[in-house]
Amino acid sequence: MTPFVGLHFVLSAIVAYAMRANILASAIGTAVGNPWTFPFIWVWIYNAGLWMIGSGHLDSTEVEFATVFSQSMEALIRFDMAYLIKTSGPVLWPMLVGSLPTAIVTWIIFYVPLQPMISRYQTKRSHKRSKKRRERKKERAERPQLADEDLELMVSSDVIPETIVADKK
Repeated sequence: MTPFVGLHFVLSAIVAYAMRANILASAIGTAVGNPWTFPFIWVWIYNAGLWMIGSGHLDSTEVEFATVFSQSMEALIRFDMAYLIKTSGPVLWPMLVGSLPTAIVTWIIFYVPLQPMISRYQTKRSHKRSKKRRERKKERAERPQLADEDLELMVSSDVIPETIVADKK
């Protein structure tokens, strides 16, 4: 949801890490932004940013987003910040401003209904795992344990080598 194409996964991982959330889930959620949805998202956040800042910039129909982003990446690779600010600034600034409320609203729309469902799933999974753990522990406790005399008997009859018994003691 930001205009920083290519950094979506990195930014989502950083935010997920900071919030102690699932980084894999953040990457999956970020994958919603794909080549089919990027143009719609870009136009939306650009127009939202223009509305919030006030006009004075290009209309979204006049902006070639793909060209702006490719030139921005080339300038970034060359570390040409003057060119980056001159050419990309008038487009990226409204997009950055428009992306913030869009990301917050989208987060609320998805987080509010999904968080209780995920929490219930995790609780059920935790209970199921602890139940299995208790059952395995109970099974181990019910298994007959060999006494030291039995081990000595088995060693003397050459059933178990003596080195194994020494390791057990």
